[in-house]
Amino acid sequence: MKLVPKTRSRTLILILLGALTSPLAAQSSPSCQIKAEIARLQQSLKDNPIADPNLKDLSTMASDALKSAADAVYAGHLYLGLEKLGQAEDLLQGARTAADKAEVEKDGLAAFESQWGQASLRLTALDKDAHAREWKHSTLAIRALAEAAQGRAIPLLDGGRGFATATGPKDGLFYVGQAQGEADFAAFCASLKTDAGNPAFPLRSLLPELRSLQEKTNAAFQPPKSIDLHPRFIALNSQIKLAEELDASRFYAGALYAYLESVRHYGMLDAPPLDAAAQTQVKQDVAAAANKLAASSDESIAQLFLERAASYTAHPDGSTPTVDEWRGARVIVDQVLPAYYAAKKPATKLALPSGKTVDITLVRWPYT
Repeated sequence: MKLVPKTRSRTLILILLGALTSPLAAQSSPSCQIKAEIARLQQSLKDNPIADPNLKDLSTMASDALKSAADAVYAGHLYLGLEKLGQAEDLLQGARTAADKAEVEKDGLAAFESQWGQASLRLTALDKDAHAREWKHSTLAIRALAEAAQGRAIPLLDGGRGFATATGPKDGLFYVGQAQGEADFAAFCASLKTDAGNPAFPLRSLLPELRSLQEKTNAAFQPPKSIDLHPRFIALNSQIKLAEELDASRFYAGALYAYLESVRHYGMLDAPPLDAAAQTQVKQDVAAAANKLAASSDESIAQLFLERAASYTAHPDGSTPTVDEWRGARVIVDQVLPAYYAAKKPATKLALPSGKTVDITLVRWPYT
């Protein structure tokens, strides 16, 4: 019998182990996990469609978000795909919870309070876990999306209770479902492990930047702009509000993401349309910025916005980008990215108010 040398035997074992484990490693990669989660939700929507005709638009929006998520991931835009997946999870769970209204319609507010109480216990526990979470094996973009989703969960849950009390028990169900969708998405993000290395971004409070942006937003809120662009101002203020709440919770990655999204909304207030030459230029600028980031360690939050800019300028189905999409890509390059790099620097000192002050509380529906 011919003997195999020990060194050769070890080599063969290592090769066999590699062949066995590499498919498993590939299947557990963030890209594969995200694709699998998208497919799971798409199959769920196919097997168990939302039959309530009043929720038809929400079902369509969730389906469209899942398709956009799949398109993004297959195009190599991992973080954009994950962002779209979060939007789909929010809509889908909200719609499913709203559709399951028979018990609440029968037993009224008591039935709603029972469901709300169960959701509250679960989401409070998940929120506690989220604050204790370590992010050694995740990129900043994954962490940011998770923290932003977790930060939205409890306010949405509380808002649902407010709607149930004010307008009717069944009216709060959608927001309870949304809250659970956000929390589940945050937990899914936490399960994604990457070889992140050391983050290139020194996370810190962004309160000075947020206060400055709020002041500029307040100054810009003048007719006719405040009337013509009212939905944009609502989106802008809701993002600033979210960023401030995340910052106060020390969810600094999520606060950075929400702050940059606020900068994008603010930039869109005055962004001009792009002619053909400007459209070509912005595509080149987006590609150049992406190449610059590719040489860095973890600039994934900036990469997320650049992936979004790239998706604005080239659609998977070959359709023509809208005027706002071209404008949005330009705003990301010219305003969002500079804000990102500026936020890497130490925070400026906040000016302390002098004299007597009066605290005014404005009640505003969260994230709408």
